[in-house]
Amino acid sequence: MGKLIYEGTVKVDFDDRTLAHLQLVIGTKLRRGEPFHFTWRDDASIGDGRTTVWIHPRCALVYKFYGSRKPQLNPAWIDALAYTANSSTGLYLVPEPAMPVSPDHEGQEAAD
Repeated sequence: MGKLIYEGTVKVDFDDRTLAHLQLVIGTKLRRGEPFHFTWRDDASIGDGRTTVWIHPRCALVYKFYGSRKPQLNPAWIDALAYTANSSTGLYLVPEPAMPVSPDHEGQEAAD
């Protein structure tokens, strides 16, 4: 389980895999100088509502990963998250689509 810390005060837990995808999408937007809203559902322990923060190039973000390995990224999920980040509602989590199958791995499971 990883943690995103916004401005040193807002802290939210995401699994490391989700956090890695968010880091890539957020980093891309910030490199382009494109501020945006980021909204997530709060845990039931803090009221089961939602939180929205304004992400901009000068905000302080910390990505804390607890696993030692870098998760494999899913390009389809990155695209889906980037699509939300570019919308008027801003970035929010969407379910991870199936990982694209590369042609050189097709049918590999049957051969194993």
